[in-house]
This record gives sequence, C-alpha cells and structure tokens, in this order.
Amino acid sequence: MDNRSASQSGQPVDGQSGTKPPLLMVQTLVFALTFLVALIGVPWYQYAVGFDSTAWIAFVVYAGLTGMSITAGYHRLWSHNTYKAHPILRFLFAIFGAATVQNSIKAWVSGHRTHHRHVDSVEKDPYSASRGLWFSHMGWMLRNYKSGEEDFSNIKDLERDPIVVWQHDHYVAITLVMNFGPPLILGFITGDYLAHFLLIGVLRLVFSHHTTFFINSLAHFWGKRPYTDENSARDNGVLALVTYGEGYHNYHHKFQLDYRNGIRWFHYDPTKWLIFCGQWLGLTSDLKRVPNVVIREAQLQRQFLHAKEKLERLQDLGTANKDKWQDMFEREYNEFMQTLQRWQMLRKELTDKLVDQLQQSGVNSQIKEIEKALASQYRRLVSLNQMLPVPA
Repeated sequence: MDNRSASQSGQPVDGQSGTKPPLLMVQTLVFALTFLVALIGVPWYQYAVGFDSTAWIAFVVYAGLTGMSITAGYHRLWSHNTYKAHPILRFLFAIFGAATVQNSIKAWVSGHRTHHRHVDSVEKDPYSASRGLWFSHMGWMLRNYKSGEEDFSNIKDLERDPIVVWQHDHYVAITLVMNFGPPLILGFITGDYLAHFLLIGVLRLVFSHHTTFFINSLAHFWGKRPYTDENSARDNGVLALVTYGEGYHNYHHKFQLDYRNGIRWFHYDPTKWLIFCGQWLGLTSDLKRVPNVVIREAQLQRQFLHAKEKLERLQDLGTANKDKWQDMFEREYNEFMQTLQRWQMLRKELTDKLVDQLQQSGVNSQIKEIEKALASQYRRLVSLNQMLPVPA
C-alpha cells in the first residue's frame, strides 16, 4: 500500500500542480444532463401528469436489477472473486451492469482493484478520498487524471471469461439497448413513453450512479472503523440501505475476499442474500467467508488500540487509579494472546493432512469455544473502553 502524499514523493499530483487535466466532455454532459432532467423533469411530470404505479414499480425493479449487477457482479464476483457464478448469472450481470453506464466490467474491475491496492494514495488510487469528497465521488471521472488511466495488467484472469470479453467488445451497443430498450417496451405496452423514459431511463440511472459513488466518497468519510484504521474506509449502515449492502466498507477493505459486506444477521445486505440464495438454484457456488475468529481478532485489536491510547493519556496526566486500569488492560491482553495461540495451533492442526474426520470434528468444537471466548472478551473490552475516564 502506498499512502505517500505528493509532497512526500516529490512528484506533482495531476490536477494539483497549477493546471488541471482536460475536461472529459462526454462524461460531464451525461452526468450533468441526466441529473438536471431527474431534478427538474421528474418532479414536473409528477405534478403536471403524474406517474402511475406501474412506472414506479418498474423503476424499483430495474434499479434493483442494475444496482445489484454492480454489487454482486462487477464488485463481489469479478473484482474480488468471492464466489463463483453460473454463466447465465454472469451474462445477466454483464447486460444489466452495462445499463448503469459505469463502464465495462474490465475497466470497472481494473480501477477497483487498483483502488484496493493503493487505497488513499493521492497518486495511484483512481478515486482517492485523500483528494477530497468531491474528487472521490465523481470529480475523478470528469477529467483525464493520470491516476484514472486504464491499465488492464491487473485483470489477466478476466481475459479468460468470454462473457467479460464479449461485454467489453460490445459495451456501447449493450449500454444503449439496456437503457433505451426497457422504457420503449414499457412505453409501448402502457402508451406512456415519457413516464418510463423519465423514471427508468433517467431517474434510475442517476440513482444508480450516485449510490455507487457514495461508496467511493461518503463511505470513506462518514462512519466507524471497527476492523482497521489502516485506510479511510468506514462502516455505515445508512449507506448500506441505498447501496444494496455495500455500506459496510471498513469490513470490506479489511476482508475483501468475503462474499458478505454485512456479516451480522441484522445487517442490511441484499447482495449477500442474493449470492447466498443463488446456491439453491445452482447459480452460485464456492462462497468465501472469513472465519469468525479472524473477524473477532481484528475487532479486538481495534479495541485494545483504543484502550491503549486512553491509558497512555491517563499515565501522562497522572490520573488516579491509573494502575488499576493498566492491570485490567494487561490481564485482558494476556488472555487475548493466549486465545490467539490456541487458534494458531488449531489452524496448524486443520491443515495437517494426517488429521482424520473425527479429529477435525473435535477441532471444530474447539474453534467454537475460541469464538465464544473472543466474543465474550470483546464485550468486556468494549465495556472497559466505555468505563475508562477520558482526560479533559
């Protein structure tokens, strides 16, 4: 990971050295015109004529189909290989993903993998949050920034996927058909072309754009970091509601190979549910999950870091009872390290080819015990952090 600033690297950052890269007029016009039509045209039509329920249902359904083709297809399938998908599902993701006008699978995935590899780098992250909220939201797409140049060297695996190659070669044609075809078909059926053009042709496209862009921008500025502070990504349940579960972004940046973003049962993550339920129809397989012990370890490391920072401030200020808090912290940390040692020994045992099924069954029960121990310790440590006095 390269998080050096422009000044540290000694290299000027495009757009920040006095002259900005040239404006990309096609992208700028598409974003500007669709946004203006959605902002002005949709309310006007609602007031002057009114949309019927069919048009609104079509908007919700098509927004879901296209949106989750990005989250389940472009993102979790092709960018991170968190599961395998049947060719039928991959084909559907390819055509409905093109309807979002977010570029081909190859271009989208290449940029996203670069983002993960160089997250927050002002020089290499295509939509670096370090360059501001506007830049990470959509400013990076409006000018020919060097950090956004296409480089397909990191997607050699996708070159072997005929559906990805086909979509890339025919991206413009597929995009036009998938954006103008549904409004025309529904308009022919209902006799109201303009209503469907405004809702599923324009408003749906604007909604799809900005909900995706929220993950690049707001999800790096607004929320909590319960798993890692090594980058700016944050968990935000509100953003998850409009991004089909992508709002748990701190977890995703820590454990990007997990097919889930929201790991708790109450986390709103319809993309996770779609992938999971796809197994019943034979459409998805080999779903990857991070072990609960590993997740708890990350959470506890973060809690220990918070406690350590508070204790250091107490020591500096000579706060009363500081030794009591320090003793509690050390006991918890020693117990944590002992539990991790048990986990490492069990992992080694699980990878030993001589372990038979009965032994593995015994190991799995021990893993459950470790999970419970870490969960209990996590609750204690959260309470400890809440009880620790905060120096003024």
